[in-house]
Amino acid sequence: MFCYQCEQTAGGTGCTKVGVCGKNEDIASLQDALIIGLKGVAAYAYHARELGLRDEKVDAFMHKALFTTLTNVNFDLDDHVAKVLELGEINLMAMEMLDKANVGRFGSPEPTQVFTGFKPGPAVLITGHDLLDMYELLVQAEAAGVNVYTHGEMLPGHAYPELKKFKNLVGHYGTAWQNQKKEFEEFPGAILGTTNCVLLPKESYKDRMFTCGVAKLPGVTHIENRDFTAVIEKAKSLGALPEKEGGTLTTGFHHNFVLSIADKVVEAVKAGKIRHVFLVGGCEGAKASRSYYTELVKQIPQDCIIITLGCGKYRFNYLDLGDIDGIPRLLDMGQCNNAYSAIQVAVALAKVFNCGVNDLPLSLVLSWFEQKAVSILFTLLHLGIKNIRIGPSAPAFLTPNVLAVIQENYNLQLITTPENDLEKMLA
Repeated sequence: MFCYQCEQTAGGTGCTKVGVCGKNEDIASLQDALIIGLKGVAAYAYHARELGLRDEKVDAFMHKALFTTLTNVNFDLDDHVAKVLELGEINLMAMEMLDKANVGRFGSPEPTQVFTGFKPGPAVLITGHDLLDMYELLVQAEAAGVNVYTHGEMLPGHAYPELKKFKNLVGHYGTAWQNQKKEFEEFPGAILGTTNCVLLPKESYKDRMFTCGVAKLPGVTHIENRDFTAVIEKAKSLGALPEKEGGTLTTGFHHNFVLSIADKVVEAVKAGKIRHVFLVGGCEGAKASRSYYTELVKQIPQDCIIITLGCGKYRFNYLDLGDIDGIPRLLDMGQCNNAYSAIQVAVALAKVFNCGVNDLPLSLVLSWFEQKAVSILFTLLHLGIKNIRIGPSAPAFLTPNVLAVIQENYNLQLITTPENDLEKMLA
């Protein structure tokens, strides 16, 4: 453990074995888990509030859970476990609220092919997650004759009707957040960071990068009140992007669409044409061991479907996996918060087959990096979903005892090798 939140902390630097207050490492771990999970809830609730929706229960839980982590408030291990699971419930509510806000404002996403090359004209690259920032940029850039490209978690924006109608939304560039220094350096236009997943910029592109909203970087111009004039003027001053050939990526398999073709999916499952469904998604990161997710998807049999979401999909969303009776084998549901869509599909299929979610031919293989992925994991545990595989490593804030409790009750497993895990999931 490590705790230095009070004046009496050991040696004036931090308690590492047991708190001077009597708090043990497991309580400290669960308090860390609460705080980390709350950061994910805050992200989703923040975006929903921007679009006009809020939930008093979500807000009240944030206050109570944070109060619980104060010094000398709660030493009960069982109560902390219950609060972590309750956080999963609250995060589900926050994701649902954000989904309703996005769909209400921008329409229900629909499958969309996205161009990955360049079209002639001055351009802005937008990264992050905030669809309202994207909308306002598109409005202002359209009037100025400037094209807009998405990066990272903005790819799903192409699937929303009220965003895809803009003719200056011309394509997608790049992959996940950890590659942005190389990718931003090579992008010849202006760059706008809207939320988390921005890195300290290199000097080579700092003068053409901007931030807005909660995102701020030293030495980078920050945009207030969504007035993107400076971004657009910088794009125009840099000149037109050269035309460049590219391929396509497909996104937009929101639960509204997937449920509209549920009868085809059910029919294919009953006919034995779809043997298993894998959810492979989450955060992306730089560890070489994350190649596991690429190899896993490559090795998944042809009679199986893969659902994905979050920026972890950039490990494999370029692959041509074909279809099963017209149903694409790879279904990109969108951003990390669109885990809500995956949950809705799983619950709907369980009702059709008159069974529990854990009885479906469904396996969840998650990649995690930061707080939002952790809050989603707690949501899945709150729903009682078992046999989840997570990687590439276990969260460091979970002590062996806390991890053991989760594994005992939910059979949470760490990934091993694609071959070994596939054999067990398909058994």
